[in-house]
Amino acid sequence: MQNIPSVKLGIVAVSRDCFPMSLSESRRKAVVEAYRASGEEIFECLTTVENEKDMMKAAKEVAEAGCNALVVYLGNFGPETSETLLARAFDGPVMYAAAAEEATSGMCDDRGDAYCGMLNLSYNLKLRGIRAYIPEYPVGTPSEVAAMMKDFLPIARGILGLKNLKIISFGPRPQDFLACNAPIYQLHKLGIEIEENSELDLFASFHEHEGDERIPAIVAEMAAELGAGNKLPGILPKLAQYEITLLDWAEAHKGSREYVVFANKCWPSFQTQFKFVPCYVNSRLAARGIPVACEVDIYGALSEYLGTCITEDAVTLLDINNSVPADMYETQIKGKYDYTLKDTFMAFHCGNTAIGKLSACEMRNQKIMARTLPEEFTYGTVEGDIVPGKITFFRLQSTSDAQLRAYVAEGEILPVATHSFGSIGVFAIPEMGRFYRHVLIEKNYPHHGAVAFGHVGAALFEVFKYLGVADIGFNQPKGMMYPTENPFVK
Repeated sequence: MQNIPSVKLGIVAVSRDCFPMSLSESRRKAVVEAYRASGEEIFECLTTVENEKDMMKAAKEVAEAGCNALVVYLGNFGPETSETLLARAFDGPVMYAAAAEEATSGMCDDRGDAYCGMLNLSYNLKLRGIRAYIPEYPVGTPSEVAAMMKDFLPIARGILGLKNLKIISFGPRPQDFLACNAPIYQLHKLGIEIEENSELDLFASFHEHEGDERIPAIVAEMAAELGAGNKLPGILPKLAQYEITLLDWAEAHKGSREYVVFANKCWPSFQTQFKFVPCYVNSRLAARGIPVACEVDIYGALSEYLGTCITEDAVTLLDINNSVPADMYETQIKGKYDYTLKDTFMAFHCGNTAIGKLSACEMRNQKIMARTLPEEFTYGTVEGDIVPGKITFFRLQSTSDAQLRAYVAEGEILPVATHSFGSIGVFAIPEMGRFYRHVLIEKNYPHHGAVAFGHVGAALFEVFKYLGVADIGFNQPKGMMYPTENPFVK
């Protein structure tokens, strides 16, 4: 997967001056051994932090080692000031974890009290306004702490990715798509850069790539990827020209940032001027870790990219689109899967989902657009049912008054034929009906949701917390009411 960070993790042990430093050092070594035994590599900082001078020395050592994520390990109670300042001095995401006591025999001379130290640590982080990741239960044995560190890796990738991201848009958004328009203030607050361009800029650059010598090779690559689904081979040269246009723009415009995603206008004038639809190209770039959100959905592109960093896999952006027909539910779902009709829905988009995430595919025209345009102007979308399996539906969004919100819900795509068009699947999320009403509708989320292929809700939830998102919605189970849920409705 391209366009996402590679995490190089470091670990620093800390020690309170009235506790034996050797206790923290021996416990750190045990954690490192357990982590490496799990197949991961880590930089072990040999400076144990007891005071602020130690902190500066350790921060320099992990930086010189190339670490971009850090575990601060309380082998004993820990020095609350210097261990907290270490997170401020380190330029990257930081996790804190603490040592559990090993045995009854050590409860006098080798008791570390790190369980207590985590409380003072958390107070000091809040006091100084420093963000850090603390696992759900942050105290453990070496193998348990090693497992926490592995869970930290996708969280760190997500934070590092956003920190070094530029979102490039070509707009403006289509008329009657206010839902895809949100203030960009929060992007800058998160440290994300945005470059907003005109659709005319994209059109001009596209024409500058006419006859590009790279086009035939891309066409051959596309034809091989589509295989028997290559039903419109004549459109491939234009699609290849467009793909090269976007990739060249990304490289020329990334500036100080390492990673780039797009949020592009794709209708209505796109078809009449470019004379194709961009869906297949968008799907190909998503497969490479460069999401291209439709309809200038800037926060959709941001959400897709975050999911890509966490999963190291392609993510797609879909409309939360339509209800499942009752006859489909009765014959294909009821009695086979533990879902009510209201737990199910269909998610769809024109054809932006990576081919590797489709059960089968064909290059087609965009059916909705072809209702009002010449059919040949709407070639370029890839249609197919999305592969069944576990999914996480999520989105990070700014409200109209520039407040960050997010939601995350785990579920699955059912192995049920959709009998429809586009990139589409039959989705099931427990208690979706209530989640739809009291999170998606109540909190004014747009119709676009990002879909990660796997259950990664825990990592997404932690990233949202790390970013300071106070309002994180999720599909609450039965018996856990939403604030706006009517208790008298049966």
